[in-house]
Amino acid sequence: MAQTFTIGHVAKATGVAAKTIRYYEGIGVLPAPSRTASGYRRYDEPGVLQVRFIRRARALGLPLRHLKALTATLNGGPRPALRPRLLALVREQLSAVRNQIAELQLLQEDLERVLRRPLAPARERRATGCRCLDAESTRGGRRRRAVALTTTVGRGG
Repeated sequence: MAQTFTIGHVAKATGVAAKTIRYYEGIGVLPAPSRTASGYRRYDEPGVLQVRFIRRARALGLPLRHLKALTATLNGGPRPALRPRLLALVREQLSAVRNQIAELQLLQEDLERVLRRPLAPARERRATGCRCLDAESTRGGRRRRAVALTTTVGRGG
């Protein structure tokens, strides 16, 4: 009989919390493992490898909704389909990360511009209101996207 592992052992071996493993099972990203007579989950070595695969994919930012189809392939689906689909997901994620980096660089430029901008004399501030964060920007709409990105990034979105 092949060696099996408890959810606690899998969690420790993979660095994925037991609660997260149960969540992955609940949404179908991981198949339901076999159970002991008393109802405890029992994972085999391929199950542990799947949890590691999912952890690494999540660390790369790959969305769970796409991982469900990929892990189904690992569960006995047609293997030739796995690599191209995985590479397409990684390419898509890389493109998204590059876009985020570009937007963050625009935001960095705006922040640096605000810091370099000389403060207006007190008399001028009273007349026009505080404009300390105004940045002279020739980028138009790009500045708004950078600000929207920061609110998304700041919320963990």
